[in-house]
Amino acid sequence: MPLSAGEIAAGVRARELRVVDVVAAALERIERADPELCAFVEVWHEEALRRADELDALLGRRAGDVPRKEDALPLAGVPIAVKGRHGLRAAGPLLAAGCVAVGATSVPGPGTPWQTWGLGARGRTVNPWRTDRTPGGSSAGAAVAVAAGLVPLATGSDGAGSVRIPAAWCGVTGLKTTAGRLPSADRTGLAVQGVLARSASDAASWWRVVSQEPMPTGTPSPVTAVWSSDLGFAGPDPEPVALARAALERLEAAGVVRLVRPRAPLRLMDPGPAWLALRTRGADSGEAHRVRAENDRRLAGVFAEAELLLTPTTPTAPHGHDGPGDRYSTSLTWAFNLSGHPALSLPAGFGGDGCPAGLHLVAPHGREALLLAVAREAEVRTGS
Repeated sequence: MPLSAGEIAAGVRARELRVVDVVAAALERIERADPELCAFVEVWHEEALRRADELDALLGRRAGDVPRKEDALPLAGVPIAVKGRHGLRAAGPLLAAGCVAVGATSVPGPGTPWQTWGLGARGRTVNPWRTDRTPGGSSAGAAVAVAAGLVPLATGSDGAGSVRIPAAWCGVTGLKTTAGRLPSADRTGLAVQGVLARSASDAASWWRVVSQEPMPTGTPSPVTAVWSSDLGFAGPDPEPVALARAALERLEAAGVVRLVRPRAPLRLMDPGPAWLALRTRGADSGEAHRVRAENDRRLAGVFAEAELLLTPTTPTAPHGHDGPGDRYSTSLTWAFNLSGHPALSLPAGFGGDGCPAGLHLVAPHGREALLLAVAREAEVRTGS
């Protein structure tokens, strides 16, 4: 198994690893696997090796092993993939922290009516667990690159579930940040930055760098949580609900969360029409703002009683490459793009088709650190 981002950075700073070797190994993995996976639209072979060589020199490897202030680079030598051909625009903090961008990952191709596909340089992006299934999207290649071990971290963006859906369907951790906390070019404010990672610890490393926010130390007490299988409207299939609920019960048994019963079941208004109205230029957004305000009120009631809201990440298992039919893969995720809450998809096991599913954690605004702390404890205590 390839090293984690944390292990790479620690090894590079300790002079136990050369950046150029780490990056060359990542490029070799991509060259070997991408003809089948189609996770990348571009691979920056020469540029990545040049940057790796520069980092090795910067860290003193060529000038003697005298520690210097540059050794503080928190993600020194970590190979990353960025979402789409323009992904470097949002990767500045990661590059400044010592990451090496090795390529741009696939996103849906032109004219794609659904956002749960990717189109790589060699063809349609496939799910690494079953090539006849989609990986989810629109951060499709990012999730595949991480799940397949090609890179430990990949950037994403999430406007309706575009980080969390592929994270769930590829079996990795995917974080969507609070609306407005990080720069975004989306005129509607619905799309925000996010990350795909093989572990919560690596996702937390990304968050520390991009937010400049220290993660709390120590083990959190059991976090109070409310469960909703459908948010009051979604109608998910039984299997993803059962897998997410089983993951929740493992967290509860391990003392990571404590489930509380709300005074009234959560019943959000379906955010779909409101989301679509806000995305459509010239559409009347009055009703959309009414739905948003009402759902915000109902969510505030949940977070007055609990610290987390837990749901399945997706209403269905990964669909085939012929499309999802009339089911919206976003039905459990886009409410929180409308509300702006941070959310994280945590691996929740595998369905009968052999594909992963996700447990969806939603926190109050600005509580990314809580999501990441709970996800880390889930990994440590339950092995998920």
